[in-house]
Amino acid sequence: MTTIDANGVTLGIEAFGDDGAPLVLLAGGTTMLSWPDALCERLAAGGRRVVRYDLRDSGESTTTDPESPSYTLRDLAADAAALAAVLGGGPVHLAGIGVGGMVAQVAALDHPGAFSALTLVGTRPVAPGPPDADLPDHDRATMRRLFTRPMPDWTDREAVARFAAAGAEILGDDPVAARELAARVWDRTPGTAPALHTANQLGMVFSRLDCAPRWRERLPGIEVPALVVHGHRDPFFPVGNGEALAREIPGARLLVLPAAATAIPATAVDEVAGAMLTLG
Repeated sequence: MTTIDANGVTLGIEAFGDDGAPLVLLAGGTTMLSWPDALCERLAAGGRRVVRYDLRDSGESTTTDPESPSYTLRDLAADAAALAAVLGGGPVHLAGIGVGGMVAQVAALDHPGAFSALTLVGTRPVAPGPPDADLPDHDRATMRRLFTRPMPDWTDREAVARFAAAGAEILGDDPVAARELAARVWDRTPGTAPALHTANQLGMVFSRLDCAPRWRERLPGIEVPALVVHGHRDPFFPVGNGEALAREIPGARLLVLPAAATAIPATAVDEVAGAMLTLG
């Protein structure tokens, strides 16, 4: 892992593969590690130079005040476009997962010349907060179980890992994989409780970002090939959100993973990578 300067900030990045067209992976709620290693390796083996990176206020990227961000969602979108420019070689394939998928949509709309293709995983076409009436909201019972739990000691690696595993069970994800992932996130920023809390609750931080004006109505203006990937059992952004994205982005392909919830399971890596590689 290393860092790169783009759009006036420092972004923590990790690259897979040395040659090929760049494919930029925009992080979700657990820093760049929200993109599984196996998927990155499979994409690189398919001939892409894969670059995953930490958003501001997470991982090794510029951190100021995670509890009170001074930037907007559109600043995060500009970060992605600036990173694409630094990588060189023309427009890049951009992929966003979870709340990072919201940033990816805005990036594709605000900086159309920077991107050649768009992949959206487990996300929705509106900002954090109450969704449009036609979109399914978070499953209330699941969210109640998830967010009423006592917080762990964020400086205790094992406590953080246990907390993540229990949360994965509630969401329907693999608790073993979640435990390992949380430990890796902790190892990158040991003892930094605010950063760890932000990494786990990034969606809550996003709810305080300026997400205006709306971008959903602009989705028909996306002109690059698009892939929408969604877990059929996702209780956080139920699958109807992915279906709406696929309807509203011209020509978008919808790939529903029957056994998946919020994370990309190991069993789906080959299928997801294969679909992404067809976009270019």
